[in-house]
Amino acid sequence: MREVAFIKQNKEKWLEFELAIFGKAKKNPDELANLYIQMMNDLSYAQTYYPKSKTVIYLNYLASQIYQKIYKTKRTEKNRLIEFFKTEVPLLLYDYRRYLLYAFVLFFLTVGIGVVSAIYDQNFVRLILGDYYVNMTLENIKKGNPMAVYGSGSNWGSFIGITMNNLYVGARCYIYGIFFGIGTFYIFLQNCIMLGSFQYFFYEQNVFWKSVRGIWIHGSMEIFAIVIETAAGFILGASILFPKTFSRINSFKIGFKNSFKIFLSTFPFTISAGFLEGFITRYSIQMPNWLSSFIILFTLSIISFYYLIYPFIVHKKTTSI
Repeated sequence: MREVAFIKQNKEKWLEFELAIFGKAKKNPDELANLYIQMMNDLSYAQTYYPKSKTVIYLNYLASQIYQKIYKTKRTEKNRLIEFFKTEVPLLLYDYRRYLLYAFVLFFLTVGIGVVSAIYDQNFVRLILGDYYVNMTLENIKKGNPMAVYGSGSNWGSFIGITMNNLYVGARCYIYGIFFGIGTFYIFLQNCIMLGSFQYFFYEQNVFWKSVRGIWIHGSMEIFAIVIETAAGFILGASILFPKTFSRINSFKIGFKNSFKIFLSTFPFTISAGFLEGFITRYSIQMPNWLSSFIILFTLSIISFYYLIYPFIVHKKTTSI
């Protein structure tokens, strides 16, 4: 069957699915389960005969939304918060995986811009970080502790202040996506260029490894979370720019709901990063190399698994049901 004929034959049924998803047509759990089976059959057919078609993307989205709807209406007592992180967010991450790819590619490019700029312009680091911060860090390096700035203030005070600031930065990365993604790009660009120039500054001062041991104890989760929040901002912006088969307002509603859930999922990681920065990073110089390396690799593994690997596991599980 040609794709046009396939779409024409099933168009009315798919519109019924959309009504069920948006709550405009009331369906009980059994009816939703039946819709899910039909949708999976259509998706399987489309994947077989039109593998590179937008129809596959559209049907895959409907199938995942119906699956989530079923989970919400199941007559079982489940912890809503656990289901949110265990099933709902991973399925969204799988559906929007290309936006995560865009965010990571942009991250490495813009950090690279920061590094290259610092290499070819000796005043660039001062322009980005400010004279006061650079001079203070140089003094700390002379004293043998380039990470001394993380030891200022109390543990709890640092933890709370740092966490609130990181949540604010992440919120800006996400919310500014409403400006067609341009606002998100601008905030992310600023932070990544700062990171790149900051790391090169320590390399230039021959304390690169000491800086890595300090910065990335908390930075593995903190920076990774900002990348995910940026991806959420891009999803929000794309929902306005590219409504696909939906009306622009419905596309925005879907984009906002889904991207906001992804944004919320970063909170535990951002808070954990704040805790590490407030309580652990200050002791990075005194730590043995193996311990700081273990913390960095362990925290990076946790957040990488959740956002980059686990979504594929959950998707495979749901499509095999």
